[in-house]
Amino acid sequence: MNIEDLTPAERRLWEAFPKGESIDLSSGDPAYDDIGQADRWGRERTVRAEVLVALLVGAVERRPGQVAAVRLAGARITGSLNLGHAEVGVPLALTACSFDEAPHLYWASMNSVHLMRCRLPGLIASGTRVDGHLWLEGSRISGGLWLDGANITGILNMSGVQLTNPGGDALLADRLTVEANVYCDQGFAANGEVRLPGARVGGQLIFRGARLHNPTGAALYASRLDVAANVFCDGGFTAEGEIRLRGARVGGYLSFVGARLSAPQRTALNADDLGVETDVYCSDGFSAVGTVSFAGARITGQLSLRDAHLRNEEGTALSVQRIQAEELLLRTAEPIKGTADLSYARVNLLRDDAASWPERLQLDGLQYETLEPPLTARERLDWLHRDTDGYAPQPYERLAQTYRTLGLDSDGRSVLLAKARDRRKTQGVPRKIVGWLQDGLVGYGYRPFRAASWLIGLLAFGTIVFSLHKPAILNSDDHPHFNAFFYTLDLILPIGTLGQESVFAPEGIYQWIANFIVAAGLLLGLTVAAGATRALSRE
Repeated sequence: MNIEDLTPAERRLWEAFPKGESIDLSSGDPAYDDIGQADRWGRERTVRAEVLVALLVGAVERRPGQVAAVRLAGARITGSLNLGHAEVGVPLALTACSFDEAPHLYWASMNSVHLMRCRLPGLIASGTRVDGHLWLEGSRISGGLWLDGANITGILNMSGVQLTNPGGDALLADRLTVEANVYCDQGFAANGEVRLPGARVGGQLIFRGARLHNPTGAALYASRLDVAANVFCDGGFTAEGEIRLRGARVGGYLSFVGARLSAPQRTALNADDLGVETDVYCSDGFSAVGTVSFAGARITGQLSLRDAHLRNEEGTALSVQRIQAEELLLRTAEPIKGTADLSYARVNLLRDDAASWPERLQLDGLQYETLEPPLTARERLDWLHRDTDGYAPQPYERLAQTYRTLGLDSDGRSVLLAKARDRRKTQGVPRKIVGWLQDGLVGYGYRPFRAASWLIGLLAFGTIVFSLHKPAILNSDDHPHFNAFFYTLDLILPIGTLGQESVFAPEGIYQWIANFIVAAGLLLGLTVAAGATRALSRE
């Protein structure tokens, strides 16, 4: 490039480059210097992109002992800043500049790049390697920011960035690698899809206070995202459109505290098969219109939905099926509006609140060690009866086992009795009749001392019957004393003798009555004995 062809502004930049000095072309008038007014800036503030390219790729010899850099502020940059496949060994720092065309940095090898508070009609940096930071703080980028396959050894700072590409990719960062933190906070906003599938972040990923808008698709598509530390989607984070974190891995904790998600009739948060090394917080004012799904997720610590608002009336509002977590906290701010699917989840501690229960639950296969609070069997049975899949034995057995572990044997037996009764509703008429008899007599064996009442009644019945009709004496030479009470008791007792049954022999209908008392006494006696054994052994 001939230096004689440079404008005064370009000449100043050319001469400042070897020393890395900053050139500021701003007027000093904040209203006029706003990048929204860049179309009004004159020739004195215009720099051709080809001049920047020439400086960055070595048109000016670098002087020993000095750090060369392109540092420019308040300029309008015309033409195409095309550094595709270039080797750039000096920093590029542009502040409050406006580009007429989208810069092309694809597959370039760059030193640190700072484009702060700039206006760009797009930025194409696919496959770019940045040895240092990529700093885009406060910039406005329309037409898409492409960072797919890029590698950044330092920080990616997009704090306050405004991305606009409605219906398209606002941020395309598939397979992006950042070795330090990624900042998308302090007013970061995107109109269009933010894509991070397969991206790897060596530090923290921060979307604190970000606003994402793509109501017809995914607001944030980050399946298979790998973050070494924490992920923050809190501090006023909002998303209109789906958040997709399927198969993502988080080395710290994941925070959606106070976040507001909206994807009506669709999945507001898809975190299926997510892996988190510590805790997940969808709490303290978190709200979601649409499904929140953690199906198959593995969370080493707690999944907290404390004081959350979940709404998807016509479908599943919360799915934690097949989740593995140390603790599941389901104390939402209000009853979940829609189905809560807990089927085949495995948690050590389930903490919930009856006031949070939805009208529809799915509980088959749910495994837990402890319930907090355990509540009474009557209250927990109301919980089980909300299962939309109807009767299934496993939820009853799991709940009964938990009560027994807590030493609440009576509640455990109540649950198992309810299980038998609910199973009866699914059976045919013959089995229902048998079931009603078992229930009425001994409560399916879970009310064994009800059999004692029947024994007393049976003893009274026999006493009255045989008082009115004394049985005949087997041996006419004997003259034993007959006692209707002890005779009936002798019939009832399965072992031993009181000396009455072996002496007297009823006939006709009374023989049938005696046989009935013997059989009934045996069955009821065994039931009482089994129940007493369970009570004493606290099984």
